[in-house]
Amino acid sequence: MPAVQVQFTIDDGARGAAIAELLLQDGLAACVQRVGPIRSRYRWEGAIEEAEEWLFLCKTTTDRLEALTRRVAEAHPYDTPEIIATEVVGGLDRYLIWVEQA
Repeated sequence: MPAVQVQFTIDDGARGAAIAELLLQDGLAACVQRVGPIRSRYRWEGAIEEAEEWLFLCKTTTDRLEALTRRVAEAHPYDTPEIIATEVVGGLDRYLIWVEQA
C-alpha cells in the first residue's frame, strides 16, 4: 500500500495539535509532525493576505487518505483549508512498512 504525506496548515497550533491527536487516535495517520510557526502569503477573495500558521505533515497510506482528508476538513475552522496529499515514491523500506502497519 503506497505511503502518502498529507499536509495542512492552520492558524492555531493548539487546534492543529488537537486535529493531529484525532488522526492518530482514529488510526488515520501513523505520524503527524508540527512545523512552525510559518508565515503564509496567499491570495484570498481578490486580496493578498499574510498570516502566521502552523504546518502539519501527516504520514498515512492511500487507503486511509480519503478518511483522513475528511476528518481534517470536518475539524478545521477554515472554510477552504489547505489539505494536500503527496504520494511517497521512495524511502526507507522499514519506515514505509511501519506507516502501513501503524
